[in-house]
Amino acid sequence: MAREGRRRLDATLAGIEIYRHHPYRRGLRDPKVIWRGGGSRLLDYGARRRHRASAPVVLFVPSLVNRCYILDLSRRRSLMRYLAGHGIRPLLMDWGRPGADERAFDLTDYTAGRLEAALDAATEIRGGAVTVAGYCMGGLLALALAQRRPSQVRALALLATPWDFHATENHAPDPHARLLGALAAPLDGLLAALGELPIDALQALFTWSDPTMVANKFRALAGRDPAGPEAEDFVALEDWLNDGVALTASVARECLIGWYGENRPARGQWRIAGQTVRPESLDLPSLLAIPRRDRIVPPASALALAEAMPDAVRLTPPAGHIGMVIGRSAREGLWKPLESWLKSV
Repeated sequence: MAREGRRRLDATLAGIEIYRHHPYRRGLRDPKVIWRGGGSRLLDYGARRRHRASAPVVLFVPSLVNRCYILDLSRRRSLMRYLAGHGIRPLLMDWGRPGADERAFDLTDYTAGRLEAALDAATEIRGGAVTVAGYCMGGLLALALAQRRPSQVRALALLATPWDFHATENHAPDPHARLLGALAAPLDGLLAALGELPIDALQALFTWSDPTMVANKFRALAGRDPAGPEAEDFVALEDWLNDGVALTASVARECLIGWYGENRPARGQWRIAGQTVRPESLDLPSLLAIPRRDRIVPPASALALAEAMPDAVRLTPPAGHIGMVIGRSAREGLWKPLESWLKSV
């Protein structure tokens, strides 16, 4: 046991050293900015391409807590650049980091304020309604946007989007919900003191649900060629993970306590600008991508949304939450099917 423990520790430390000294640095330039609001921007990945007037315009909505460039991670791993090269005009919402303008923001401010203004800019480019696609937490915001602005949203794609935060495949208590329920009072005190939830605190919350995850991934890196493409992909992803964004206190309360702790979306209690968000009320073409190996949004949580939207097209890529959009099977599992569906609607 002692020898095996030492071997694993050595491999973990070796992987960390490979990561720390790897020469990779993200060098992609941001595309044209077509709208700004406070610290937020709308990036146009199709601005420099000669798209036909009928080319689908798609507004992509990422999570608030992670930087938007997970959808444009590198030249090899970019859903945005793939779609832009295949006849689609993707617009990516970059929420930015909360500054003085956003300090008191809640989800209504982000959705009914920033996101609706970005939607106005997108529909002006298209000359009419556009498709909206949300990823993870961004899927919930996209859902609320589609309900609030039905005349401007022609179709809706929800990628790895949670709905029932207490649902699990084996009906066991969800570890995130159980942890956040127990920490609700301390979290509230932290938010009151700091006015935000630092990214380090948020990462710690998710790490606690799988304490071996960090060591396992660095041990895997130690077994790869440091000069190879797999190591470069690992570093690109790890840099993104370490480039997270703090949540405002109000957003943190709504998400961690209201969503994970109290399961308000599935209970019909989540509201934006006073309006209850009801997926069953939407009458538009929809697609739900539910990765089968998702540990961040358990498939049972996303399937609850599919049950509320029975006419939606379903994709079930054989991947995890992040691997679905940037992994080795992402092109076949998500990018191509999503491209086909976007063109069909």
